[in-house]
Amino acid sequence: MAALFPPPPGPRFVLRGTQSAVNTLHFCPPSQAAGNPLLFSGSQNGLVHIWSLQTRRIVTTLNGHGGQGVIWLKTLPQGHQLLRVETCGCACGTWRRAGTPSWTQFSWTVWASAGAPSWSGDSSAGCLLCQGRAATRISHHPVGRVRAQGVGSDEQPKGRDYALIQTLRVQILEMPSKTSVCTLKPEADARPGMPMCLGLWQTNSSLRPLLLAGYEDGSVTLWDISERKVCSQITCHEEPVMGLDFDSQKAKGISGSAGKVLAVWSLDDQQSLQVKKTHELTNPGIAEVTIRPDHKILATAGWDHRIRVFHWRTMKPLAVLAFHSAPVYCVAFAADGLLAAGSKDQRISIWSLYPCP
Repeated sequence: MAALFPPPPGPRFVLRGTQSAVNTLHFCPPSQAAGNPLLFSGSQNGLVHIWSLQTRRIVTTLNGHGGQGVIWLKTLPQGHQLLRVETCGCACGTWRRAGTPSWTQFSWTVWASAGAPSWSGDSSAGCLLCQGRAATRISHHPVGRVRAQGVGSDEQPKGRDYALIQTLRVQILEMPSKTSVCTLKPEADARPGMPMCLGLWQTNSSLRPLLLAGYEDGSVTLWDISERKVCSQITCHEEPVMGLDFDSQKAKGISGSAGKVLAVWSLDDQQSLQVKKTHELTNPGIAEVTIRPDHKILATAGWDHRIRVFHWRTMKPLAVLAFHSAPVYCVAFAADGLLAAGSKDQRISIWSLYPCP
């Protein structure tokens, strides 16, 4: 009997050459690409590769992490700068693009980070970077986690004593000055565990930035950064929340965990979170979930080697892309709808699905 539906298409093309698992991806915005579409990838071996999507080759390789895995990167909105975070030692740093296609490293350090940082975008106070902070000490060794990976270091930062800090925190930095704005920490009796993933944004009607944090206990928490307090909290997963994304236009978001469930939740005018629906997958483990910029579809990165695509409004499954031979760690959309996925198999697949109108 013939199949009812045709099989999903293969990738448009595949990028090879990272020589290590691909942990994170970021499309360079068109305004910064100067007519040459670029894709940034961060690998487990500590390298950042800049790919030309025209030639499908590596343009530049940045090496400033001492072999420690890169778990997050983003270009600064106001210029040709690249921000990246590594796992072990928890260093944050930046690379600046000169007038030529070359990049020059200039670094700064934020101690003991955990959780993927997140932009709020432009605001009256400048660009804000948010990253989880785990300063719990066991025999003076910081312990943290990023996407279920251990983060630790034997060094102690000069002039600071973190041995007395025993709470899990989220630190807010103003960019590009790197000034600390505030630190958010749960109440003394709350035990959500480590912040695993973060989302920072501002509503159109307010200049007050808000933060969504997914925690190790399966909860999603909404923080008011100005007041430094929790506005709302929901428990929507039985396993650690590994990834989340928020649609500010529709005032709803989605989260995935180490379990099988995708949870869709909404945010009302009283800044209260409510679970709207859940979708159970065949296999456990969602490393990342991201909504396309046009708010039409979303994609998930699965530990079962698969990329799943859903209709965002209805959560109707649209495609299961079974190309990779190892867990998929990250997915990213370009402004024109192009989808990229990075995997432990050291490959980056590029897909053209359901083009933006």
